[in-house]
Amino acid sequence: MSKHTIPHESQLPDRIVTCWPAEASIWKENLEPARIEFAAFLSALIEAVPGGQRLPLTVLVSNDETEASARSAMGDKAVLVRQNYGDVWTRDTAPVFLHRDGQLVAARFPFNGWGGKFQIPGDQTVGTAIARMVDARIIDVEMIAEGGALEFDGEGTVITTRDVLLNKNRNGDLTEAQVEDRLKAALGVETVLWVDKGLIGDHTDGHVDNLARFVRPGEVVCMQGFGADDPQTAMLDTIAGELAAMTDARGRKLTVHRIPSPGRVVNMAGEVLPASYMNWVIGPRNLVVPTYGTPSEAAALEALRALFTTHTVVGCRSSAILSGGGAFHCVTTHIPAGPKP
Repeated sequence: MSKHTIPHESQLPDRIVTCWPAEASIWKENLEPARIEFAAFLSALIEAVPGGQRLPLTVLVSNDETEASARSAMGDKAVLVRQNYGDVWTRDTAPVFLHRDGQLVAARFPFNGWGGKFQIPGDQTVGTAIARMVDARIIDVEMIAEGGALEFDGEGTVITTRDVLLNKNRNGDLTEAQVEDRLKAALGVETVLWVDKGLIGDHTDGHVDNLARFVRPGEVVCMQGFGADDPQTAMLDTIAGELAAMTDARGRKLTVHRIPSPGRVVNMAGEVLPASYMNWVIGPRNLVVPTYGTPSEAAALEALRALFTTHTVVGCRSSAILSGGGAFHCVTTHIPAGPKP
């Protein structure tokens, strides 16, 4: 039987890959602000521990202007690779990377623009390009999914959401059991844990990387409503209750930690945005958390510091990135290091 390995994201990866914000037609007035936020959070993500090495970073750039922007912002901190892509949501357009019998494998799920909502040329092909760039063996999975819909504990458990993977806009012809079987076969997970729904305003239909993340095997963190007008409060309470009833692949009942949510965050039109502190990324030194200038920010970061004692928890602004629908985890993919001998 082949052995699959998807480590918890606290295990230092070989490389981080992202795409530089490129299209003014998509980002409009937020293009330059998003680029500023990219440079800040990526710099924090790759920062080395004292005496250590920076985390290798590859940034895809689509044209001369994008390349010049990324080079000016990142300097020698990133390797720039010219590549066609649609938008920056690399967590979803790239494969899920794992090791199988010691070999780097790219599990390639068909990408349909989060259920047909956003069809941008390049988004369907950039994942294969990234897999080839890192010399991964590509396996095609016969179901639609995105990396942001899957949260791994590193010990055989994955959390996902029914409103994403069982949605008729993705896998309407598959049952829950069939989806579980395909995830287990492709990714080597042993237990699939399901929450029902995601955040209000999330065009992904409810990606788990905005909802619940593993601190370590057996422990998850999720949010609780902040402020009387937080539109997510009821949903967040439901999610916490669902998680508390779950048992992982090793037979542990999940310990659930809760931190404040950003509260009510809206765009200029007054539409609720899926702002989340859960969309963090982890580097050698820092756990980098998206922030939005809301009153709960300090309390949320302090709560995460108590949970991630081996990293420095830092907040970086993500308001412009959020205007596109996500934050730091959504725009990065990590190439996991091979299993330790």
